[in-house]
Amino acid sequence: MNLTQEPEIVNFPATHYVFVEKVGPFMQTAGQAWQTAHSFVPDLSKNNKITGYMSLYKTGPKVYRAGFALAGPPVDLPHGLAYEKFNGGKYARFVLTGPYSDLPAASGAAWNTVSEKKIAVRDDFAIENYMNDPRVTPEDELITHILIPVT
Repeated sequence: MNLTQEPEIVNFPATHYVFVEKVGPFMQTAGQAWQTAHSFVPDLSKNNKITGYMSLYKTGPKVYRAGFALAGPPVDLPHGLAYEKFNGGKYARFVLTGPYSDLPAASGAAWNTVSEKKIAVRDDFAIENYMNDPRVTPEDELITHILIPVT
């Protein structure tokens, strides 16, 4: 697994975010949420500019959001997608290079590092920000920013 070992503290910007939300164990809900979210892309793209793909999640209770950053507030949001202006904030960022199948282990390692370094975590959504397109990027070159909310 190719994961940065030291977190970089960054400020994630406020983002117009549309998403599908699922509650329950991530191994069961994440794939379902993304499958549903992807089905909205054609209709969403008719009136909105998608600027990124990202998931937001909380570990307790287990809430997983699969969705899209937009250039502005959504226009004619397809039924089944929710919208929120995500405030962003301060995050510890780790970078995973490689397949999405490495994300569970990479995320666990990132959280362990934050805990071991005694970095104070705030109660907010963690983020997986997918930096390139898996449809055209080889798996071993996929880049995902794992962002853990910190004080």
